[in-house]
Amino acid sequence: MSFPNKDFLTRRVAPLALLMTPLLAMPAFAQDEVPTLDTGDTAWMLISCALVLLMVPGLALFYGGMVRRKNVLSSMMHSFVSLGVSTIHWVVVGYSLAFGSSIGGLFGNPMDKFLLIGITPDTLAGSYPELVFVMFQGMFAIITPALISGALAERVKLRSYIVFILLWNTFVYCPLAHWVWGGGWLTGDALDFAGGTVVHLSSGISALMLALLLGKRLTYPSREFIPHNLTMTLLGAGLLWFGWFGFNAGSALAASSSAGLALATTHVAAAAGIIGWLFAERLHAGHASALGAASGLVAGLVGVTPAAGFVEPWAAMIIGVTTGAFCYGGVLLKGKLGYDDSLDAFGVHGIGGAWGAIATGIFATVGASSLIHTQEGGISGVAQFTHQIVGVAAAGAFAAVVTVILYFAIKAVMGFRVDENAEMAGLDQSEHGEVGYTL
Repeated sequence: MSFPNKDFLTRRVAPLALLMTPLLAMPAFAQDEVPTLDTGDTAWMLISCALVLLMVPGLALFYGGMVRRKNVLSSMMHSFVSLGVSTIHWVVVGYSLAFGSSIGGLFGNPMDKFLLIGITPDTLAGSYPELVFVMFQGMFAIITPALISGALAERVKLRSYIVFILLWNTFVYCPLAHWVWGGGWLTGDALDFAGGTVVHLSSGISALMLALLLGKRLTYPSREFIPHNLTMTLLGAGLLWFGWFGFNAGSALAASSSAGLALATTHVAAAAGIIGWLFAERLHAGHASALGAASGLVAGLVGVTPAAGFVEPWAAMIIGVTTGAFCYGGVLLKGKLGYDDSLDAFGVHGIGGAWGAIATGIFATVGASSLIHTQEGGISGVAQFTHQIVGVAAAGAFAAVVTVILYFAIKAVMGFRVDENAEMAGLDQSEHGEVGYTL
C-alpha cells in the first residue's frame, strides 16, 4: 500500500483536521458548563440529610433527661414540634428566604422558590438533585430553633413557642443563612463551614435573651434542680455526636476530600471537648461528672462546626479542648449573673459558636487564611480574622435585637410563660394532658 504524498496531506487532510478540532473539544467544554448528576455525591448527601435529622430526636433525649420528671415530655416536644413546624415553613418560604436571589445582601427573594415550585426531581444543585440540597439545609432550620428551647424549658407555653419558632426562622435564621451561605453580604468573607455562626451563635444568643426576659423558674435557684434521667442525656449526646458527622462533613456538599477532613476534625474536636470540660470541672468542682462528659462533647462539636473543613486535626484538638473549658466557664456565668438558662443553651451554643468562629480565623490552614497561615492568592490572615469578628458581632447583635422584638410581640398577643399553677404541676400535665412515666 502506497503512502499518501505530502502535497495531498497539506491540501486535503490538514484543513479537515482544523475544522474537526473544535467539534472534538465540544464534549469536554459541555461537561464543564452543564451540571451532571454524580451518584456518589448524591448518596452522601442523602445519608448526611438523614444523619442531621437523627440529631433532632438526639437533642430531645439530651434535653429531656436534664429536666425534672414532670417536664420531660414538654422538653422533648420542643424538638419534635420543630420537626413539623420548621419543615413546612422551610418548604413554603424558608428556602427562598435563605437561598433565593439576594435582595440587598440581606435576604433571599421569598417568591423565588415559593413552595419549591419549579424545582423538579431533575433540577440539579451542582452534582446532585436540588431537592436533596433543600432537605439537607432544611434539617439545619429544624434543629436551630430547637436548640433555643433549652433556655425556655419548664416554663414556656407550647403555642407561644410554636409561634416564636415560625417567626424566628423567618426573621432570624433564614436571613442569617442568606448572609453567610446564600449570596448575602457575608458570603465569601466570614468562614462558617457548617453553622457555627448561623446555627449555634444565633440560637445561643437568642436563648440568652429569652432566659433574661422570661425570668427564672419558680424556686430557682433556692431549690436544687436535678436532672431526672442522665442516662437519657448520655444517649442523646451519643446520637448528636453520630448525627454531627452529617452536619459537618455533609456541609462539604460532596463526597470529597473536604468531607473526609470535616469528618476527622469533627470527631477529634468532640473527643477533646470531653477532656476540656472534665478537666475544668475537676479543677473547679473537684469531680468529673457524666453530665459534664455529655456537655463537653457537645461543646467540642459546636466549637469545630464553623472550622471543620478549614482546619487540620491538630487544630481541631485545640479548638475542642478550649471550647469544652470555655463552655464550662460559660455555664458558671448564670450563677454569677443570676439568669436562668435552664439547660445551658447559651453557655454551650452561644459561647461555643462564637469561639469556634473566632478560632477559625486563628487556625484555618486548608483553603483559607488565618492568623497562622496565609492562603496563596487569598486575603491576609489579619483580614480574615477581622471578617470572623465582624460576622460574630453582626450575627449576635441581629439575633439578639430581633429575638427581643419577637418576645414582646408574642407576649402582648398571647403571653409567653405558663402561669404559676401550671408550672408547679409540670408542663407535661398542664400543656399536654399526659405524663412521661406511669410506673
